[in-house]
Amino acid sequence: MGEILEDGDIYFLYRPRVDDEEVESPDEVQRLLIVLHSWPGKRLRLLIAGRKRLPKMADHERSWWFVFKVASRPEELREALDRRTYQTRTRGERVQPPARPAGEGAYVIARHDDHTHLAYKLELPRELGQVQRELNIEPEASYVINVKNPEVPSPPGIGRPGTGRPDLPRDLLDRFDGRRFIPLDPPDFLNYPGIELVLIGAADDPGTELGLDLDAEVERAARSTIFDDLRLRREDRPVEPLFAGEWR
Repeated sequence: MGEILEDGDIYFLYRPRVDDEEVESPDEVQRLLIVLHSWPGKRLRLLIAGRKRLPKMADHERSWWFVFKVASRPEELREALDRRTYQTRTRGERVQPPARPAGEGAYVIARHDDHTHLAYKLELPRELGQVQRELNIEPEASYVINVKNPEVPSPPGIGRPGTGRPDLPRDLLDRFDGRRFIPLDPPDFLNYPGIELVLIGAADDPGTELGLDLDAEVERAARSTIFDDLRLRREDRPVEPLFAGEWR
């Protein structure tokens, strides 16, 4: 049986490439994003994927992620999710289109034996479309999730951009005890921008695997939507990816 360490709302979004207002495939996607909003109404953590899709379950594939932003109010995520216009020396004005929602539901971070899982179940879309299939967003899934020791360098070409290290308190740093990776226990590691994570595809039936009632978690999540919870304006971005699974 898994022991829940944290639960909350989970939101999947994708950010189009600069100046690509219309997205027709993953080729026009710049980034895959996840927002974890822990209950009851606590922190929002914005996670960015190193690849533009989630890891495959069947292959036990792994992918690198990092915590980009931690906020107490959704307005603090606005710059990372909304349209952005900026000037460049060589190409003039550039436009970064707003992030488009691609899924919402409930998540749990659970301790299971000697490791931890991030598991979720979708509320929307009701049926998966092309967007979800090509981003590997399953109706429900479970990933073994590990946190990387920030004092150990990442392999070349892997990990988060930049050279700054997350400012972890000593009690969290001591948990590594010289190890390169440890389970995400406690989930407080997610409260520090720059922390790196590895997700490994584990199971597409997390309720059975972990012995947890994810349907009950979704019922709790259904009290809000990605637009209400993150203060996103529907008129500012297409909603077809979320409701119909269609690229826009």
